[in-house]
Amino acid sequence: MKQMMLAVAALAGLGLATSLSMRAGGKDAPVDQAGLDSGEMLAVIMPEMDDSYSLGRLAFGAKCAACHGDNAGGIEGSGPPLIHKIYEPSHHGDAAFFRAAELGVRAHHWPFGDMPPVEGITRAEVAEIIRYLRTVQRANGIS
Repeated sequence: MKQMMLAVAALAGLGLATSLSMRAGGKDAPVDQAGLDSGEMLAVIMPEMDDSYSLGRLAFGAKCAACHGDNAGGIEGSGPPLIHKIYEPSHHGDAAFFRAAELGVRAHHWPFGDMPPVEGITRAEVAEIIRYLRTVQRANGIS
């Protein structure tokens, strides 16, 4: 039994390492190596956005970036990359982001531990953050 558990843990670790070594949107996604200089786990292409995204960008920077990185590429030991195929709309819809921000979420895809609720965040801010993140995801091949 112990050997089986070790084998499962090793395979899970291999899967995690493989998924983290992939580009944000999968093997065909564009990669900006400068994104890795930020200390984020994944390089993220940041699209040009007009001023209508400024609230989402600022709210993300204030409420999310400390754990998920300035470009949502994840921070080792802190928080997972949100610009990753796991968070594509068909798997984690917008409602999942609202729930995570408002109620927190138990760890289930990554070994970072549980995410606590985000203190002081409003539903309007979360909506703008989601709009911002979905735009960055699309720029990285995640739709």
